[in-house]
Amino acid sequence: MKFWDHGRIALVTDNERVMEEGQANENTPIEPPEAEQGSFSWIPFTINLSDDQIKAKSGQDAVHFLSLQRHMIFLLSIHSAISVLVILPVNWSGFLLRGVVAHIGRTTIGNLAIGNNLLWVHPLFSIIFLILTVFVLINHTRQVKNRRKETTRNTLMYCSVPKTAKEEDVKAHFTEAYPTCEVTAVTLGYDVTELSNLDQKRIESGEKVSYYEHVLAKTGNSRINPHVCSHLCCFCDFEEVDAIEFYTNIEQGLLQKMRNQLEKEPPRPLGMAFVTFKTNAMARLVLKDFNAVKCHTFCCGRKPKSSSKSEGLKVTNWRAEFASFARSIKWKNLAVKGFKWTGQFLFVNLALFALVTFLTTPAMMVNTLGRFNVTAPVTDFMIPIVSQFFPTLLLLVCSSLLPAIVHHSTDWESHWSSSSEQLSTMRKLYFFLIFMVLILPSVGITSIAGLFQWMIQLLIHGVGTVKFTCVFLPDHGVFVVDYVITAGFMGSAMNLLRLPELLLYSIRLVFARSAAERKYIKQNQAHEFEYGAMYGWTLCVFTVVVAYSIICPIITPCGLLFVMIRHFVDKHNLYFAYLPNPLDSHVHMEAIDMVLAAPIICLMLLYFYFFLTAGFLSPIAMFPMVFLLIVVVVCITHKLSGYFKCLSPHNYKSAGHSCRIRHKLLSVHTASDLMSWHTNFTANWVMASLS
Repeated sequence: MKFWDHGRIALVTDNERVMEEGQANENTPIEPPEAEQGSFSWIPFTINLSDDQIKAKSGQDAVHFLSLQRHMIFLLSIHSAISVLVILPVNWSGFLLRGVVAHIGRTTIGNLAIGNNLLWVHPLFSIIFLILTVFVLINHTRQVKNRRKETTRNTLMYCSVPKTAKEEDVKAHFTEAYPTCEVTAVTLGYDVTELSNLDQKRIESGEKVSYYEHVLAKTGNSRINPHVCSHLCCFCDFEEVDAIEFYTNIEQGLLQKMRNQLEKEPPRPLGMAFVTFKTNAMARLVLKDFNAVKCHTFCCGRKPKSSSKSEGLKVTNWRAEFASFARSIKWKNLAVKGFKWTGQFLFVNLALFALVTFLTTPAMMVNTLGRFNVTAPVTDFMIPIVSQFFPTLLLLVCSSLLPAIVHHSTDWESHWSSSSEQLSTMRKLYFFLIFMVLILPSVGITSIAGLFQWMIQLLIHGVGTVKFTCVFLPDHGVFVVDYVITAGFMGSAMNLLRLPELLLYSIRLVFARSAAERKYIKQNQAHEFEYGAMYGWTLCVFTVVVAYSIICPIITPCGLLFVMIRHFVDKHNLYFAYLPNPLDSHVHMEAIDMVLAAPIICLMLLYFYFFLTAGFLSPIAMFPMVFLLIVVVVCITHKLSGYFKCLSPHNYKSAGHSCRIRHKLLSVHTASDLMSWHTNFTANWVMASLS
């Protein structure tokens, strides 16, 4: 059974949904036949997948995600060619480590003596890499910008709306204040978290009733054993019941709970309104008026156009932003706002920082296990080849725990949209992994706690114990190469197998009470693709590879192999294993910034090496420092005032001021899909009240 279609669960989910909606015929396959012609036919099928097929199955965001990986492959191909053909022979020509024949240190920059003119090759090529990265990313950024231009946005979200406001008054205000802008729909936001959960369970029960009505018409029997694990227990004698009656009673009970909930406590207004205009130009005109700052005699502030309803609606307090896809909005989190959201956000991230700092830093966990000789009994029975990679493998396993921790911590932050959630995950995961894998091990610190200890010693006693020259030790190059190779093979294999998801899937199927429940579990097993986690992990390894591409050039072919394997695995999972996850373009733009940061970090490492070995005022140290300062000034000036946009890989228009910082990510795209959820849910309320 191929583990209950675990490897193609997204295709099964899509097919069953299409079949239920009556949009497919009997010959509709649940999987492309090319992928079923042999045991390994899915490999060439995945390799030959086109962007049009990916877009049709997983959306435009998947195309942007894979396109960035292809640009990374192109960059690493050039890095590998130059590193192996130019920088590696230059490093090998040195004599400092010539006595050790098989030592990897002979391939590093540490093999060249200070004062050797060949050292100028390293800063020169690091600058070339940075310029090349900018020009290569321009092509990818153009694709993202074109998507933004093609996107239609005509629904605005307003916050700080009085909770006593009515839809008629809101529509009358916009009609009177903006006579040239036609309002097609106004929807007020309500806290329907509990009701939506009950309604989802009621829909699930209704689907099971429909399933057994079809079974009854086909076989004449609809009796089941509704006990947990009854289909696995051959010796248990449980009484069978009629499935249609069983699930109908559950559905009626849920309807009664919905009625009781409505009578006990009607949905609480959230102080939010979704206003849909006829065209995108109208929506932009209104948004521009709300975000414009108007100065008077003694003060400046926002003062949108008024109407006879403005005073009662307190329009001057409103904050406007483009609304997101209904599928992207986290409806249950809309009720969390104000000081409650801020306090929850700070508490979650401070707790995460403390946990990662003092408990779950991979290098610290490895050292702790070694201090108590936990791994000694294991390594004693290993062959030399396995024991050589065991510390790196242990570090990779510990690092793999971080995405799960960060992801669950992001859930507790109660983001309003999937885009903001994925962006938060990507940022935290990227910076934590960079600290764990690149920065802290490079300076000889095993954890962030050790970094704090060094800073306190330096400030109080004036003496620190950190030796920054550890970043240039030849043995550390071996560690980085091993880490990239292990991440490329072991990490990608784990992502391809998705063993934790398979385990959870198996447990849910075992505890299902009937065939209808197993069908429902199978249909809803596929999850949306986690762009934040995948972006963060891939960009971390890419940054490590590029950062060490000059100091230890042998790492670049390993990094190229990692990104190629990762690209194949992600393409397979996007098509076969995960559902589409619509995102705002800010997520892809920030990923581009992280790719651009890799050659800048490479230049910084090179500067620190020359600073520590040749001196601050040496010409070879001043050359990368001056160029690095120029890059920093250009980046800061671009972010603050918009100058030097021609030197940036992306140049896009801002969407105006945000309601709040996290509202900035609620920027997209349609009107009808945003209202459909509220409309369908209101219909369910009416049905629940009349049943």
